[in-house]
Amino acid sequence: MIQLFQTNDTGLRAIQQVENGCWINIVDPNDQDKAWLEEHCPLAVEYLTDSLDQDELSRVEKENDYLLVVLRIPHFRGMEFDIPFITLPLLIMQTEQYTITLCKDENAILQEFVRERVRGFRTNKKDTFLLQILLKTATKFLTHLRNINKVVEKLEDELENSLKNKEIVGLLQYEKTLIYYTTALQTNGTMMERLRRLRHFTYEEDVDLLEDVQIENQQALQMTTVSIRIMGQMMEAFSSVINNNMNNVMKTLTFVTICLAIPTLFASLYGMNIPLPYAQTETAFWGLLGLSGAMISVVFLLFRRMRWF
Repeated sequence: MIQLFQTNDTGLRAIQQVENGCWINIVDPNDQDKAWLEEHCPLAVEYLTDSLDQDELSRVEKENDYLLVVLRIPHFRGMEFDIPFITLPLLIMQTEQYTITLCKDENAILQEFVRERVRGFRTNKKDTFLLQILLKTATKFLTHLRNINKVVEKLEDELENSLKNKEIVGLLQYEKTLIYYTTALQTNGTMMERLRRLRHFTYEEDVDLLEDVQIENQQALQMTTVSIRIMGQMMEAFSSVINNNMNNVMKTLTFVTICLAIPTLFASLYGMNIPLPYAQTETAFWGLLGLSGAMISVVFLLFRRMRWF
C-alpha cells in the first residue's frame, strides 16, 4: 500500500501524484507497489529488502542526494500472540523532493501523523518530520513499557497462589519482549548519536529536538534494563514460591495419608479370622474408633509441634 500526503494551511491532505515536499508512506509493498517505486522513487528500491527484513538493525547513511535512516520501532500485535509486543524496522528516506517511510506492517507511530495528532507536523519540514518520528518512537517505547509492567503486576498477583507454569511462561514471554526492546533502543541510540555527529540538522531548534529524542531514548533504555532485572529476580522468587506451595500440598497429603492409615491398620488387624482381644464385646467397634481418633489427634499435635502447618 502506498499513500501520498502533503500539508497545507488547512492540514494534511492526500494527493495522487508525487509533489515537492510530500510524504510517501509505504506499508508492506506488493509487486505493483514495487513497480511504482522503481518508476517514481528509484533510490528507495535499493533499500527495499532491508526495510522488510525483520532483523534489520538501526543505522543511518548520508549521501549527497539523500539521507537514509533505519529505525527500530515498537509494535503491538495483539494479546492473542505468544509475544504481543515486538519491534519492527522502519525505513525513513529524505531526498530534496520528498520523504519516504517504509514498513512491513501498519504501525501506530506513523498513524499519529496520518491522523494529524502531532503538533507542528509539516511534510515539507523534512528534518523536523524525521525528529518527530524519532521522538514518537521513544515515547511509544515508554508507553509499551508501562503497559507491560501492568500486565506483569497482574501475573504477579496470580502467581502468589499458583502451582502451575502458565504464569511463569507468561513472564518469560514478556522478558523476551524486554530483551527485544533493549536491543532496539541500544541500536536506536547508536544511530541517533551518529546522526548527531553527521551535523545534518542546521536549525538550532532541530538540534535541541534531537537532544530531547536522545534523552527520551536513554530513559526508555534505562527503564527497560531495570524491568528486565526486576522480572528476572521476580521469576526466581516465584519459582521458589511455587516450589514452596507444592511442598505445602505434599505435607498436607502426607498428613492425610497417615491419618487414613491409622484406622486402616486397626481394621486390618481386627479383620483377621483369628481370636483377638475384645473382639466379641459390644463396644469393640466404638473403642477402636475412639482409639483411632486419639492417635490421629496425637499425630496432628505432633505435626503442629514440628510446624508442618
